[in-house]
Amino acid sequence: MLKKAPIALLIIALLLAACASAAPTLSPAEAPSVVVERQIVESAAGGYPSGDKSAYAQDQSATSTDRLVIKNATLAIAVDDPVKSMDNITRLAEGMGGFVVTAEMYQQTLDNGVKVPQGTITIRVPAERLAEALASIKSETTQPIISENQSSQDVTADYTDLNSRLVNLQAAEKQLQEIMASAIKTEDVLTVYNQLVSVREQIELIKGQMKYYEESAAMSAISTQLYANAAMQPISIAGWQPGGVAKQALQSLIHALQSLTNFAIRAIILYIPVLLIIFVPIALIIWGIVALVWKLRKPKAASTPSPASQS
Repeated sequence: MLKKAPIALLIIALLLAACASAAPTLSPAEAPSVVVERQIVESAAGGYPSGDKSAYAQDQSATSTDRLVIKNATLAIAVDDPVKSMDNITRLAEGMGGFVVTAEMYQQTLDNGVKVPQGTITIRVPAERLAEALASIKSETTQPIISENQSSQDVTADYTDLNSRLVNLQAAEKQLQEIMASAIKTEDVLTVYNQLVSVREQIELIKGQMKYYEESAAMSAISTQLYANAAMQPISIAGWQPGGVAKQALQSLIHALQSLTNFAIRAIILYIPVLLIIFVPIALIIWGIVALVWKLRKPKAASTPSPASQS
């Protein structure tokens, strides 16, 4: 079937040559529009530009030798001071030539009402120093590691596919530029320009994705969750522990004393003055009424004669 294709093409060429005298000759101004359609079809099909096959093969062989693997890790540890540990991890990343992606510190309320700091930090360090960075972070705690996870993602195939698409799009961009330079009609120039803009947008998107893969493979991400140390701030008690009970009892006593102190302060500053303002005038009024009644009753008692005086 492959041998018949050139023969069919030869026959079609002869027929076109025979009809050339009857058909109008395509002017140079009309030629670019036909070429543009052919170039667009070739670019969409992923065809190789003429003369660039060897360069594409060399680029493919160079890319296939290097593998891109994205390595990340997550940790959850209990530390004595989450704020201090976060600062240490920040300095660790900067000392290794990395950087901090995100860092968040907030308060966690325990069952006994105590608030303790808790934080989350994500850093990026060189991939070849991932194990060293993990060991340094683990040294922040003397307790067993709560959780640890390491993941790897091989993106070599995706990166190679993006690279091949980039080569084809760059070749199509070059050919479109040549066609645009030789175009005469305004509509042909606009058609080529629109296709050129579309190709350049695809090139930028592919370059951005490739850059993301390269940077992610070069710098590993470590996300660390920092909890308050269970020995200092018991978050959960599985069994009976006298130390934990005593600590809770002491905390309850402190809360009770705080409540009594707060009530005494409010009574002295707020309640007693309010009571004095309300009840002192009432007491004065009652005292005045009682005094007036006694004053009115005393003359009557004095004017009444006794039985002895009458006899």
